[in-house]
Amino acid sequence: MSFVQSAISKSYVAKLPHGADLLKSIKDIAVKAAIHSASFNAIGAVRKARVSFYDQTKKKYNELILHESMEIVSCRGNISELEGKMIVHAHLVLSDEKGRAFGGHLLEGTEIFACELMINEYKNLRIKRKYDELTGLNLMEI
Repeated sequence: MSFVQSAISKSYVAKLPHGADLLKSIKDIAVKAAIHSASFNAIGAVRKARVSFYDQTKKKYNELILHESMEIVSCRGNISELEGKMIVHAHLVLSDEKGRAFGGHLLEGTEIFACELMINEYKNLRIKRKYDELTGLNLMEI
């Protein structure tokens, strides 16, 4: 285990645009604000969603596309760097009209109906990711 302590340097609150892509919208804000290390959460609703599930045995993602209106019960993630590029890593939990939950790793292709986003940027911290042979994932390197 490794960890570091950091304070919040800035917080951002955003209303994301109707019809926009959820992941791209979070990335756009991070780029415009020059955010390198942050955590975020969002609530709202989507018209359709694209998520994936990581198969730990095969070390590959399996996609799930949901073509229906759903509530964003939770969208949480972080902003970090991989090979010098900004990365938004998010997980999304959605519910349908009967309260059934669906979720996974957020992918581009999730269309916003309405969404409120809050980002907390970390002070004097650059979270970087590196490929981890054991898991097959790009994990945080602290």
